[in-house]
Order: sequence, then structure tokens, then C-alpha cells
Amino acid sequence: MTKDQPIWFITGCSTGFGHELVLAALRHDYRVVATARKPETLSQFITNPNVMVAPLDVTNPDHISASVAAATARFGRIDVLVNNAGYGYLSAVEEGEDEEVRAMFEANFFGLANMTKAVLPAMRVRRSGHIVNISSQGGLIGFPGIGYYNATKFAVEGLSEALAKECAPLGIKVTIVEPGPFRTDWAGRSLKVPKVPIADYADTAGARRDAIHGYSGTQPGDPVRAAEAIITAVSHPKPPLHLVLGRPAWTSVQNKFKEFATELETWKDTSLGTDFPS
Repeated sequence: MTKDQPIWFITGCSTGFGHELVLAALRHDYRVVATARKPETLSQFITNPNVMVAPLDVTNPDHISASVAAATARFGRIDVLVNNAGYGYLSAVEEGEDEEVRAMFEANFFGLANMTKAVLPAMRVRRSGHIVNISSQGGLIGFPGIGYYNATKFAVEGLSEALAKECAPLGIKVTIVEPGPFRTDWAGRSLKVPKVPIADYADTAGARRDAIHGYSGTQPGDPVRAAEAIITAVSHPKPPLHLVLGRPAWTSVQNKFKEFATELETWKDTSLGTDFPS
């Protein structure tokens, strides 16, 4: 272990991708700031000298500033921020409960944005750093029954693409990770559903809810391999802006953009016909 080894700051480390990323980073001899709303869930890391465990609710601005300050005091800098904290809410658009939707946006989007803003000043000074935003295939494709979750992740995609263009001249890199179904807790206890489902959406939103609940624990994606894939991408001299993970997501995203290209060409004359005559 040397002082040149990167320092990774990871949010949402109690389970899933966050937890596996901590383990993967340690396997690579990195130093890690592992955070969770309930830091007691990270007790296995407490005695590891290469890990700093910190309480962090990304919807709490005081938590954000305190954890970033503590990490900087402990390790001197943050090289890689992984915005992983977040959760899902399965609801048809009409079924959506305003309080639940806004709470999910606070965690999935505003928490991510505020964490990013907290680490950027020091990265700008150093002219180096990497922001990794965990999105989803649902940040590129809308699915019935998860429209509000889609909205949070579409927002992450737009923010991240703009951020990448803003930060490239400053030596700061951005990668958006878009997993498909993986064996994390996303489809388990972390998932929320509407209190009053509407029968007319049983064959669309309801069917998707049932499918997601049904495959929890048997998803094809391996979180351990996902964590290693993220480290591989971040370590690359030319890391990707978009990193789609898992065969289902790769296939779905490929099909989405094929369909989009076809539709774009089909409606080309109508689209171009809206300009003022030359």
C-alpha cells in the first residue's frame, strides 16, 4: 500500500453494488471511504486500516459535508466518488404517491448531485478525479411500472453527460454505470410499491411489479463481477462515459437505440420540415 493508491468514496455500501465495490477496491489495495445510513452494517470494515467507515444519508446536506471533510482529513483527498446510494419505487404513473416519488428523487438524484458538488472543488484544484454515477438500464429505457424510477435515472443520465463535458477540460472524468437485473437488494427489501394499486394497470405496471418481485435472488447479473467491471473501467486510460452491465441490459439498450434510429429516419422529413425555409 502506497500513498499513490487511489482513494475511493462510495455511497450506499450496506448491500449490493456498494458493498461489493468496497471489497473489490480493497482487493486492489485501494483505500476506501465506505458509507451507509446505518454504519453499523459496515462493522466488518471497522478494523481495516485502509477503510474509513462514515455515516451518510445523502439526503442530508450536513452528512454530506461532514463525511467529505472527514474523508479528506483521513486520506488527504478523494480520487473516485461512486454515487451508488438509491432505491426503487414500482408504480404506474397514475398510481404514484407524491411523497414517495419526491423522497426517491431526493435520494436517487438530488443526493447524487449534492455529493458530486461536494467533491468537485478539490478535484478541480488537483485537475484530477473521477465521478462514477450508478444509473440503470432504466436510465435509458422507460419500462411500465417504474416510470418515476426511470425519471430519477434519466435525470442522472442528463446531469452526468453535461457534467462530463464541463469537467473534461479540468481533468475530471465521469462514468455512468447502467446495470440490468443483478442479484442485489434492489428488488428485495429496498423496493417500494404504491399502497393503492389500480386494477386497470394490472397487465402493465402490475405485471412488471410481479416479475421484479418474482426474480429477486435469481437475477442473471453477478454483483462481484459488476464491481470488478467498474474498477476496470475507472482504471482505463480512456474510461467510458456509459458502462452498460449485464447481457439483458446490453441487449435491451442496443434494441432501444436501433428502434430510435429507425424512428428518427422514418420521421426525418417531418422533423426537418419544421425549420424556416432557407
